[in-house]
Amino acid sequence: MQDLEPFLNAAWQLLQTPWFTLGDTPLNAQRVLGFFLILLLSWWVAIAVERSIQGLTRRRQGAHMSEHGIYALGRIVRYLIWIVGSVLGLHFIGFDMASLTLMGGALGVGIGFGLQNIFSNLISGVIILLEKTLKVGDFVDLQSGVMGRVAEINMRYTRITSNDAVDIIVPNSEFINGRVVNWTYGEQLRRVHIPFGVAYGTDKDKVRKAGLAAAAAVAFTNEDERHHADVWLTSLGDSSLNFELVVWVGIEGVRAPGRVQAAYLWEIESQLRLAGIEIPFPQRDLHMRSGKLQVELLSKPAAKSD
Repeated sequence: MQDLEPFLNAAWQLLQTPWFTLGDTPLNAQRVLGFFLILLLSWWVAIAVERSIQGLTRRRQGAHMSEHGIYALGRIVRYLIWIVGSVLGLHFIGFDMASLTLMGGALGVGIGFGLQNIFSNLISGVIILLEKTLKVGDFVDLQSGVMGRVAEINMRYTRITSNDAVDIIVPNSEFINGRVVNWTYGEQLRRVHIPFGVAYGTDKDKVRKAGLAAAAAVAFTNEDERHHADVWLTSLGDSSLNFELVVWVGIEGVRAPGRVQAAYLWEIESQLRLAGIEIPFPQRDLHMRSGKLQVELLSKPAAKSD
C-alpha cells in the first residue's frame, strides 16, 4: 500500500492541476470529471423516474389519469431532470449563471439565423405532450402522406411506424402546422367505403344482397343498432353502375386500411360471382357511317445502295 501512495498522490495532484480559469474558478480534470458524472447521474435518474411513472399504467386500476397523461408526465419530468442536472453540472465547474442572460441573447440570434426549426420542434413536442389530441398507439394520416401508428413522442420528433414496419421520423412541428387525421381519436368505430362496379342491366337488389353478404363474411365488420352495413349506388359510369359497400370497422381495421380494403374486395368478388353478376370491362361503342372507304397505300421508294 505504501508503494502505491506516491502514485496516488501524483494522480491527485494531476487532477488538481488547473488547466485554465473559467471566470473566477480554476478549471481542472477533477471538475471536468465531476461535470460529466453529474450529467450521467441526471440522465440515469431521469430515465429511472420516467420508467417508474409509466409503470403506473400497469398498476393504476381505476386511477383518474389516463395512459396518455402518465406518458406525457413521465416525458416532461425526464426533460426537467435533464435541465436541472445540466445547470448543476455547469455550476460545479464554475460557470457563472449570471452569464445565462448573455447566452439567451446569443441563443436568440442563433434561432433567428437557422435554429428556428429546432426551437419550433421543441415547443411543438411540449404542446403535443400536454394536449390529448395525439398519443402513443394512435393511427394517423399526415398531410405529407405519412400514415402509420404513433410509436414514440419525443421533444424534437415523433416516430411513426407504418404497417410495413417502417419507422418514419417526423418533426413535431408538422403535427402543429399541418393537417393531421387521427383515425383512433374519440370514436372507436370508423366507416369505410369500398367501391366496386357491375354491368348495366344488373338487378340492383341482387347487387345489394351480394354486398351485404360480403360484409357479413368479413371479420372486420361491426354491426349494432347504430352502425350497420349498406350498399350505395354512387354514379352511372361509362361502362358500369358504380356502387360502394359502406361498413363500420373497429380499431384493428382502422390501423390496417390496406388489409381491410383487400378483404372486402375479395369477398365482394366472390359474392358477385356466386350471384352471377358480371363485373364489366371498359367498353366503347364505335359508330361507322355507310359509304366508300378508300385506303391509299403509299409505297416508299427503295433505298439506293452506294
